[in-house]
Formats: sequence, structure tokens, C-alpha cells
Amino acid sequence: MAHDHDHEHTEPPAEIALRVKALESLLVEKGLVDPAAMDALIDTYEHRIGPRNGARVVAKAWSDPDYKARLLADGTQAIAELGFSGVQGEDMMVVENTPEVHNVTVCTLCSCYPWPTLGLPPAWYKSAPYRARIVIDPRSVLAEFGVTIGADREIRVWDSSAELRYLVLPERPAGTEGWSEDQLADLVTRDAMIGTGVALQPGSN
Repeated sequence: MAHDHDHEHTEPPAEIALRVKALESLLVEKGLVDPAAMDALIDTYEHRIGPRNGARVVAKAWSDPDYKARLLADGTQAIAELGFSGVQGEDMMVVENTPEVHNVTVCTLCSCYPWPTLGLPPAWYKSAPYRARIVIDPRSVLAEFGVTIGADREIRVWDSSAELRYLVLPERPAGTEGWSEDQLADLVTRDAMIGTGVALQPGSN
């Protein structure tokens, strides 16, 4: 397992979270914000728009061996080549899933997450049970996500920090030879880039 516990920040102070919630409640009360529309917007960014950046990175790596080599050697620079960089994504490391190794990411002390490539972090990623259990018993936790890893395959848990965030390069699904990058990107899920999922098989999405 790989761990980096040198965090420079924690979750936002509770009073800030309370102020945000109070402001949201006030806007809803005055009819300025539709809570359903707000939830839909957050869902769209968390599950569709946000992770599309990472999906493009993965699809290019699957299609272009030279880019894949650059991505694994210097994730920050290679991701920036596609225009994805900025706050929460300044320093990136990409770890590749293979038939021998399955990688999964976590932030054990807070919720460091590569926003420019994956969008908003899911609620479970920030939860205490996930942050604790994925380190202690990753095989069981992954099974709960529907990802069964055989006993003969190594699981590496990468602990994100304020200094370094991780992106998992999933295995390319079989039967995708000759596919375009756009087609390949449609198979890449947010969870596959965290390591709690795998890339979709052709025809499953």
C-alpha cells in the first residue's frame, strides 16, 4: 500500500458549511432557487460533466501509447496537455491497473480529490467508513462496490494528500480495438478512475 499522510488542510470549518447551508435555505425559502434543480445540477457535475475530463485522459492513454507513457511518467504535465489543470489538480500521479495489480485511491485524513479531472467527489469518498476501511480491508470494500478482486491479484491503496492526488488508469475493456477516443471515453466511469469500479464493457452503457 502507498500512503502519504502529509496533509496541509482539512475539511472546511463547520461554521462555513453552516453558512452555506443557511444561504441555500434562504434562497430556497425566497423562491430564488429550486432545490430539485440544484440537486440535478450537482448530480450532473458529479456524475457526468466532471468525470468526462478524466475519461478523455484515459481514452487518449488507451489509444496513444506515447501519451500513455507520458501520463505514467508525469501525470500532471500529460493531463495539462489536454487542458485539465488548476486548483485541486496541481500535482497528479496516474497509477495503472493491470491483470496483476488493481489500484484504488482514498484520502484518509480529509477528502483530497482531483477536481479538474473527476469533478465533485462523491459523498462516500469523504465518509469516515470508506476512508478507514479501504485501507484496512480493501478487498471487502471493493466487493461492496461490485468489484471482485481475486486473491492472486495485488491491491494497492494510494492515499491522496494536499501535495499529490491520484488518478487510476483502468484496464481497457476487451472488444474495443479500433474504437475512437470518444467511443472509449463513454466506457470510463468516475468510479473506475477512483478504483472502486472498472471500465464498462462494450454495449453495457
